[in-house]
Amino acid sequence: MPVQATGVVNQKRSRDMGQASRVIRRKKCKRRRTVVALTPPPPQSSRPEVPMLLQKLYLACRSVFKGPGTIPCPSDVQLLCRILDNMKPEDVGLSSKTQSLISENVGEGRPRVTSSTIYHCENFSLCMFFLPATAVIPLHNHPGMTVFSKLLLGKLHIKAYDWVDPSSLDCSTPVSKPRLARLKVDSVFTPPCDTSVLYPTWGGNIHAVRAETPCAFLDVLGPPYSKEDGRDCSYYKDLPYTAFPNGIMEVVEEEANYRWLEEIEMPEESEMDCIRYLGPQIIEASC
Repeated sequence: MPVQATGVVNQKRSRDMGQASRVIRRKKCKRRRTVVALTPPPPQSSRPEVPMLLQKLYLACRSVFKGPGTIPCPSDVQLLCRILDNMKPEDVGLSSKTQSLISENVGEGRPRVTSSTIYHCENFSLCMFFLPATAVIPLHNHPGMTVFSKLLLGKLHIKAYDWVDPSSLDCSTPVSKPRLARLKVDSVFTPPCDTSVLYPTWGGNIHAVRAETPCAFLDVLGPPYSKEDGRDCSYYKDLPYTAFPNGIMEVVEEEANYRWLEEIEMPEESEMDCIRYLGPQIIEASC
């Protein structure tokens, strides 16, 4: 009897240990399944089938801008405008809080403009500009450049001019006297609005902007500024047409649309702060 009882006890103990072992193994399997569930691979259907708009813009710019002297043909202008027209703040990493953050960059005395370079090469550059309310970028030019501007946030006033006689300009020598310019744009813009385009000699190549509210806009410059290549930025002050009654034009039907632009030294308000771009990154294509 004692032996038999011992055998029964041993069998029962063995069964209990086996059950406990199985319970532990089941618990371990369950824990592993939970970990896998926290980091599942993305389903195939959620992966984007087309590049992001910023990447598409970069690839289009690579195709359109071939270096100094390049002026995009109408079809290329339409291509870039179509991409830019569809771009939204989130495509370059901006959020609903961006406007309040822009408003914080109001230093002592005057609001400061901030710029951030998304991409830069010899043929083109992609830059963002952030303007607190009442901030200005003074009247300046884009020599030998085609520029596409897309307003992403805010309300922006743009005033732009073209030279009446651009052929008379000699970019190799400084402008020593005022030159006559025709008003091209004098309006306030709010998103969604069409992309604006200016060309080397027309379209509002000389312009100034003022933020009515906190603003952010994206510029495509082709080619970018370069002192070495003679594409340095010049600044101007505008004077009424009547300031020079003996000017080159004796009669002007709408004097308000014409101004004399005089080149000046770089204004203090043209100084900008630069910040690192932290939005969606461009994947550079091989040459």
